[in-house]
This record gives sequence, structure tokens and C-alpha cells, in this order.
Amino acid sequence: MDFQAFLITFREALEALLIIGVIVTYLTRIGEKRWNKWVWLGVVLALLSSYGVALAFQVVLTGFAAMASHIYLKIGILLVSSALLTHMILFMAKQGRDMKDEVQSKVAAILTTGSVINMIVHAYLITLREGIETVFFFAAISGGDIEQAIRSWGALFGLIVAIVVAWTFFRGARRVPLGTFFKITGAFLVLIAAGLFVQGVGIMQDIGMLGTMYRTPGGQIGALYDLTWLMPEHPQDYEHYVRDFGVAPLVSGQVGIFFKAFLGYTQDPSVEEFLAYWGYYFLVFALLIRQRKKESSAAAVSEARTTSSAKVTA
Repeated sequence: MDFQAFLITFREALEALLIIGVIVTYLTRIGEKRWNKWVWLGVVLALLSSYGVALAFQVVLTGFAAMASHIYLKIGILLVSSALLTHMILFMAKQGRDMKDEVQSKVAAILTTGSVINMIVHAYLITLREGIETVFFFAAISGGDIEQAIRSWGALFGLIVAIVVAWTFFRGARRVPLGTFFKITGAFLVLIAAGLFVQGVGIMQDIGMLGTMYRTPGGQIGALYDLTWLMPEHPQDYEHYVRDFGVAPLVSGQVGIFFKAFLGYTQDPSVEEFLAYWGYYFLVFALLIRQRKKESSAAAVSEARTTSSAKVTA
């Protein structure tokens, strides 16, 4: 969970810091530095609101647990978190190129109206969106224990690294290839999202919400294959294998539990879990390729129009 918390916090914090950094830098360069304090006020208010959302969400999760409905809320959180992460991956795949121009245009519009409230609200909503998404993702990766995720070393380290990267980028001490950062973290987030999705599918099958196309002669959900001999998904499964077969699996269950939390690894997946896991990758990569083709086509059309206009002017 720590590594998941690190990636999620780093990605969310970095995006918020970059956008806020663009606003502050733009205001400073056009001689409107007096507005910066209102930007930071909006950020502080958003952080306090995000913490309040985390507390409220934890109360809701605890209440569902008391009503024995926690499992259904957990399924919903897993599936929605996977969808939100997927949206983030697709959004950030194109965000780095035009983020600066879009942010500066919005800030220029706010300065035109001369509204302090608008500036505060703009910074507030930018930060609050990332904060709420982080809370939701933490609920998914921690099984509902948001406080545990917030207090993990991964969350703290992710925030520190995001601050360092953003500060270095805006200071210009060295050129930070943000596109590379987004691609690398995006690849890891794809793995996390696939893991959350397949965990949701597995839980639905465990409680009978989802059927299967393959059952054992005893009527149980059949496994497509069994890798317990290689790497059990939990230390308890490791102990059971040693007890039943008298030999130890090749890889410890401690390693298996890490891969289960990080990648959604399952030692004996059902047909549906297998198809859901690899089908998710196929869908995401197909969407990324489609998005890239649309951007290339739009760029080609724009270039053709520019060339045509230049010829007419000449």
C-alpha cells in the first residue's frame, strides 16, 4: 500500500502544484504579485476541506461496516477508483502540452473582472479536486482505512517528491522532463487501476454478485490456473501450502501480498478475473492510441490551415 500511496500522492500533488505554480509565476511576471496571497489562501482552504472530506468519508465507511454493508461500499470504491485513475491517465497524457496556456487564459480572465473571490475559488477548486481524488483513492488501496494511508510513508514521501520536482521545475535550476514523469507514473497508475478493477470483480464473485463461466465439479468457481506453488498471494496461503504439501513455495507470501495490493495479483484467478485484468489493459491502450491519433489529426488540420492562410496573405 505504501508504494501505491506514494504514486497517487505524488501524481495528484504534482498536478496541483504545477497548476498553482503556473498561476503564481504568471501573476508575478505581469506585475500582479499582489494576487498571489489570494491564490495561496484558496490552496490552504482546499487542503482543510480535503482533510474534512477524508474524516467524513472515514465516518461513512465505519458506518457501512457497522451495518454489515461495508463489502458493497468497498466494491463501489474499487470500481469507481479504477475509473477515476483511468480518466486521470488519459487526461494527463495530453495535459502537459497545453496546461500552461489554458491556466494563464483563465487567470487573465479573472484579472479582467478584478475579483478576489474568483481568484480564491479558482485556486480552491483546483486543489480541492486533487484532494478529493486522493481521499477516494486512499479509501480503495487501504480497504477503507483512509487514516492508515494518510499516515503511511508513501503518502508523505510522495508529497515531498512532488514539492521538490515542482520547485525545481519553476526555479529552472535544471530542466525537469515532466512529460517523462507523467509517462512513468502513468504506467504505474495503469497497473494500480487494473489491480483495483480486478479486485472488485473478485469480491463480487466471492459474495455471489457475479457468476462464472467455469465451475469445478463441486460447483465452486473454478481457477484458470493455480500459482500458489510459485508465489502465494498471502502469508497465510504460504503456511497452508507448506502444511499441505510439505514443501515451501518458491516466493514468500510476504512478496505475494505486496503484488496483490499493488497489481491485484491473484494466485488462482477465475476466468472472469483473468479476462477483466488483461481486458482492462487492452481498453486503456486502445483509448490512448485513439487519443493520440485524434491529436495528430487535429495538429495536421491546424498546420494545413496555417499554411493556407500564409499563402493567401503572400
